[in-house]
Amino acid sequence: MSTNRILVTGGAGFIGGNFIQYMVEKYPNYDIYNLDLLTYAGDLTKHQAIEALENYHFLQADIADRETIFSVFKKYNFDFVIHFAAESHVDRSITDPGIFVKTNVVGTQVLLDAAKEYGLKKFVHVSTDEVYGDLEFDPTTFFTEDTPLMPNSPYSASKASSDLLVRAYHETFNLPVNITRCSNNYGPYHFPEKLIPLTISRVLSDETVPVYGDGKNIRDWLHVLDHCSAIDLVMHEGVNGEVYNIGGHNERTNLEVVKTIIGTLGKPEELIEYVTDRLGHDKRYAIDPTKLEELGWKPTYTFETGIAQTIQWYLDNTEWWEKVISGEYQEYFENQYSK
Repeated sequence: MSTNRILVTGGAGFIGGNFIQYMVEKYPNYDIYNLDLLTYAGDLTKHQAIEALENYHFLQADIADRETIFSVFKKYNFDFVIHFAAESHVDRSITDPGIFVKTNVVGTQVLLDAAKEYGLKKFVHVSTDEVYGDLEFDPTTFFTEDTPLMPNSPYSASKASSDLLVRAYHETFNLPVNITRCSNNYGPYHFPEKLIPLTISRVLSDETVPVYGDGKNIRDWLHVLDHCSAIDLVMHEGVNGEVYNIGGHNERTNLEVVKTIIGTLGKPEELIEYVTDRLGHDKRYAIDPTKLEELGWKPTYTFETGIAQTIQWYLDNTEWWEKVISGEYQEYFENQYSK
């Protein structure tokens, strides 16, 4: 008998997909529902190994589709919602901000309304450290949960807006919530438009690697499985209404990350190609995760062990990322679920 029904939105994406696999394996008595619209970054091939399990279920839906979302909540009577679903690529948000507002703001509001209507034990909203803006290159300064929200891109502005909606539904309607804000994730199944998988795939193909500006922008890197364990803890033990920052204590410049990958793969640094800097490019992100650590969480991956393991995963799974780059992965849903 299942003890909990968990709705995971965006479970065909990178972090949500890893979280689903983590939860399905760790909690065989939980029913895990993967709700995803399957946009360009939605990939179900990563879940082939768990498709036949009784506690895994896939639902295709748009979180901004109110009628469908309400019918799903009514039918399945969820205990928890873990809300990953979001447009998340900063460059795409600069090109087309509107889709980010629809998915990240309106979609979140629809989910909150459904949760308020049908009730649940907790709504966990997965956000980003980018809502805080950026930091100077001072290694003694960090984002805390009390840092004011000062987003600098349409993406981070849409995430900050959804964070405030979640907070408002807790304060106004007493909806049980937690908000988590993570640093940059990396690990298996990362979509190849992001820095680490893009670099790995291009270096393996002996193609140039684009680096914005001078490459000195700093990010705090968090292994996706450390992120999954943190969300698991917040879901079960997080204090109602609280925000928790999730960071990896692994600050690196973008250039350092690229050079690490190139060096590990034994390729020349001449593959690095400096390109015009991104509009509104934040200088530095760094998280103080003390509050979450006091709840009982610690990251298990150093950047050195995590990046080596990630590079090896891409070497061992070239077929997966080659299909993603070519677009073939999108045929999987049609073949598997449209029969």
